[in-house]
This record gives sequence, structure tokens and C-alpha cells, in this order.
Amino acid sequence: MAYALTLGTVSFFIAVIWGGPLITLLKRWGIGKQIRVELPGGHQIKTGTPTMGGILIVLPVLLITGVLNIANLWGMDLIGQSTLILFFCVASYAILGAVDDWQGVKGLRARGEGMSARMKSAFQILFATLIALVLYFGPPEWDYVGVPGLQGPYEGGFFRIGPIIIPITIFIIVAASNAVNITDGLDSLAGSISSIAFASYGIIAYLQNQVYLMAFCFTIVGALMAFLWYNAHPAQMFMGDTGSLALGATLGLVAVMTGQWLLLPIVGSVFVAEAVSSSLQMAYFKWTRRRYGEGRRIFKMAPLHHHFELLGWSETQIKERFWLIGVLSGMLGVALALV
Repeated sequence: MAYALTLGTVSFFIAVIWGGPLITLLKRWGIGKQIRVELPGGHQIKTGTPTMGGILIVLPVLLITGVLNIANLWGMDLIGQSTLILFFCVASYAILGAVDDWQGVKGLRARGEGMSARMKSAFQILFATLIALVLYFGPPEWDYVGVPGLQGPYEGGFFRIGPIIIPITIFIIVAASNAVNITDGLDSLAGSISSIAFASYGIIAYLQNQVYLMAFCFTIVGALMAFLWYNAHPAQMFMGDTGSLALGATLGLVAVMTGQWLLLPIVGSVFVAEAVSSSLQMAYFKWTRRRYGEGRRIFKMAPLHHHFELLGWSETQIKERFWLIGVLSGMLGVALALV
């Protein structure tokens, strides 16, 4: 645990030190957020705030993970090779998100739109498929699943599910990446909930004696804390898809690697609520438009945090209340992992 917390602290300082220069660089390059005109009025003043701030999270994590794996080649047992698949997950989804952010600001499509949904989904599925295949055909322990309250026949009380873990892993990674992306709509919301979720799974990994997975989780937590330093309201930068896609996909992968992926909807309950509200709104709007000739809505606006904004909640109230729900969800998830 001390090792993991130390890596998290190092990650924080690496990230926070160059946060200011990164903001200056993003402004110089004109990488500013485009705000949807239909969003509540308070969001319009955020137009032009630097996006792609997820670089601040991703680079320290990749740097630390990469350096420790290189040190292993010299005979130092500092981190497990299993973190290489996590390295790939962070890097691939961050690059995808960066391309999306760049096209949203500089691309030929309407400003703020980024890549087409079909193209982005195709790459998300491709990367998730590669990861799932490596996990399944690599070490056998990654096809485990823990069921709270049930004791399976394998070490730790797990069950093994064989090749069905491949489509499950693909779904979890893609769904989690999209859920975090949808949640990233208020200052520090996605970052704070992500830090809680990674800390929760870091503790679960610790309870399983997965020391290196725990260390990786807290490395991300440290980088997220540094990002939140600059993303606190009023935000100086946004993580953009560069951060949200990478964080979500990696959280899903971590959940699979602990075998406690059934707990992900609990640990990440805020992400689930945000994603479900958005999906329900879209489906209901399309259904009512076909049936009644006009689209109707369940929520005032989706995802859920915008609904509460239109109910009169302040941005700070929404963030702090969602954060409290995130903490309770993380506590419950860890508790169920112990059952």
C-alpha cells in the first residue's frame, strides 16, 4: 500500500507542476472548448476554455508505468508486466480522444462535433477487442468473476466463465468509456468521480494482493488530483475526450482484471445514471416523434446533471452531491467485494 500511495504522490507532483505550462500551450494553439448553444446560460462563459486537458492525466501515468516496466528489464521488480495492457488501454483511448478533441476544434466538421459517432465507436470497439483477446489468451486468471455472497470454487471465491469474458470485456470497456465521457459536463465532476472509482478498485486490488494493479490505480488517482487542481470551478481546463475516454476504458479494464466487474455499476453509479439518462432521453424522444409526430422528453435535459441545472441546482451543488453519491457507492462496492 505504501508503494502505491507513493506512486500516486509522485504522479500528482509530475502532473501539477506542468499544468500551468500546459494551459498556456493549449491556449497558444487555440484548443478551446466549443459550448453547445442549448446548454444552460452559465456554460456559455466557458467557451474557449482549453480542452484536451486529459493530457495532464495521461502522460504522468504512461511515464511512470513505462519507466517502471523498463526498470524491470534491468532486473528491478518494480511493477508487473500485466500493467502493459493497462498502458495500451490508456494510450490508445487517449489518442482516440485527442483526435476527437482536435477535430472538434480544428476539424472540417461543425465546430464542437469532433469525429463522427460511427467512426469513434468503431475505434473504441477495435481497441476493446484487442484488449479482450490479449486478456483471455494471456494469463488465465482474467476470466474470473466474483459474485457477492457466493463462494466460487476458485481461489478467492471466484467463478471462471471462459471465452464469454471476451464480449463482456468489450462491452464493459466501451460502455465505461462512453459513460465517463457523458459525465464530463461540469467542472471537476468526471474527474472527482473517477478518482473515487479508481481508489475503490485500488483497494479491491489490495485486498486481492494484486499489488501492481493497486499501484497503477493510485497512480491514476494522483494524476486525477493534479488535474482537479486546475479543473476546480471555475475550470482553467477541461479533460476533453482525451481524458474521459481513456479514464472510462481503463476503469472498465481494471474492473475486469480484479474479477469484480459486477460491482462496476455500483462503484460507478454516477456514471451509470448519467449514461442511462442520456440513452433514455434519446430513445424516448425518437419513439414519441414516431408515435405522436413530435419528440418528447423524460428529463428537462440530458445527461442528468443538466436536468438538475434546469431545476435550479447550482453547478457546485450538483458536483458535491454527485461526489457524495460517488463516495458512498465506492464504499458499498468495496464492502460487497469483501462479502
